[in-house]
Amino acid sequence: MWIAKAEHCRRVDQKASEEFGIPAKSLMERAGQAVFDAVRDFAPAAGHIAVFCGRGNNGGDGFVVARIALDHGYFAHCIVAALESEIAGLAEEEMRLAQKQGVCMTFCDSEKWAKKLDCVAHKDLIVDALLGTGAKRIVEGPIKEAIQAINRSGVPVISVDLPSGIECDTGQELGESVWACRTVTMGQPKPCFFQGIGLEHSGYWEVADIGYPEELLEEPTEARLIESDWVGNLLPERLRASHKRDNGALLIVAGSRTMPGAATLVARAALRSGAGLVTVASVPSVCDAVSHHLPEVLLLPLPEKDGKIAPEAAAILLEKQDAYTGAAFGPGLSHEQPVVDFLASLWAEWRKPSVIDADALNCVALGVELPSAPSVLTPHPGEMGRLLKQSVAELQSDRFLTVRLAAERFHRCVLLKGPFTIVGEPNHPLLVNTTGNSGMATGGMGDTLTGIIATLLSQDLPTYLAAACGVHWHGLAADLCACEIGPIGYTAAEVSNYLPSARVRILSSCESKPPC
Repeated sequence: MWIAKAEHCRRVDQKASEEFGIPAKSLMERAGQAVFDAVRDFAPAAGHIAVFCGRGNNGGDGFVVARIALDHGYFAHCIVAALESEIAGLAEEEMRLAQKQGVCMTFCDSEKWAKKLDCVAHKDLIVDALLGTGAKRIVEGPIKEAIQAINRSGVPVISVDLPSGIECDTGQELGESVWACRTVTMGQPKPCFFQGIGLEHSGYWEVADIGYPEELLEEPTEARLIESDWVGNLLPERLRASHKRDNGALLIVAGSRTMPGAATLVARAALRSGAGLVTVASVPSVCDAVSHHLPEVLLLPLPEKDGKIAPEAAAILLEKQDAYTGAAFGPGLSHEQPVVDFLASLWAEWRKPSVIDADALNCVALGVELPSAPSVLTPHPGEMGRLLKQSVAELQSDRFLTVRLAAERFHRCVLLKGPFTIVGEPNHPLLVNTTGNSGMATGGMGDTLTGIIATLLSQDLPTYLAAACGVHWHGLAADLCACEIGPIGYTAAEVSNYLPSARVRILSSCESKPPC
């Protein structure tokens, strides 16, 4: 499913009418019906609903909702943040139909305006249809007053298309914005659901099918969602006659004396992802720790300096690199000078596809050149800030743009972690992940992701596809943890343990493959 910016939404509406002959009124009626379907999930029969309407087409959707609600026995009142004379076009037509049917309306110039705003706290539900995808300016006047009244009411809110006061393309707040429990958006998801204030204020969002032609919805945009059936078609199959080396021989270069756990977490995820052979190369104390937890893992002790991998270890790994089909670098390494020198020497001649994570990324930020081999960079926002020399606030203000800039800057696949992780590579659309949950905000989750993606790289999946499949798989395993263990308190190791079950779930969604 493609993600639509405001301008793309406008073109889809225009083409639906001009090229496919679908009346705009029909689309508005269906949008109103889709929102009312959500109303019935929230509000009791014969409940009291306040529908906040603006003067544009989003407000027109709101008038339709109020009319349908009244038809079904609800008490619906429209609070219109505009003068009656300002409502024009299709929105005015829907307003007149609602008035004719008996929907009560209060406009912003009414002497009852302030009282009606105060009284919304006594409603069962609020529908926010104030502003749509075209909103760009800082909210003010009646719109601002209406948004403030909605937020202080404490009443559940359903927003139409997106929360009013959120800029569609970036998710940034236009001064004030509605905090919705649920958002019903039309046709395609919007960028604001995945970044900025919009990520939180959209609540649980859903995409309503209001009859746009499939041909229009499949027009490429700059970003799309990662979907399970797509991932299921890409995950490498395990042939019956395959040998362990046929399923990936992965090298993990991770850990230091003070951070021994990272290598274990990466290796555990690799094993649970189906890597045929997993080797951990690190200082002896890390190898000992890995051996204690994961007897299946091969070990390659390396020379150390002050508890970190020493620069001379590079020659050892280069001599052995043909034994591996993929690699992971970074978790727990530290980015002190011995490690910087080690990676600089190693990567100068490294040829195997690799995941570059954690301290390896910090070394890149310090000036170490990336290997020429295909690579996936997996920064969290802090690491991305160091790579791009920007503040976290600046890069988080438009995560889509940040990923595009990083992919172009490093000419590599880049995965920016966070809620709705984004994957980008030059000359490809951005891919946005929708699996995962807030319980993942704990130590070691990134190490687990590194192990999954590195396994897929070692099994010959290209970087862009390995990153996208890996992050979706990782998030789904965490969702299973949240369901079966609890939403908070499960660990990165437990996420790894659920990877086989998550893989079955992914393949079950794919019609071209059996469940297992």
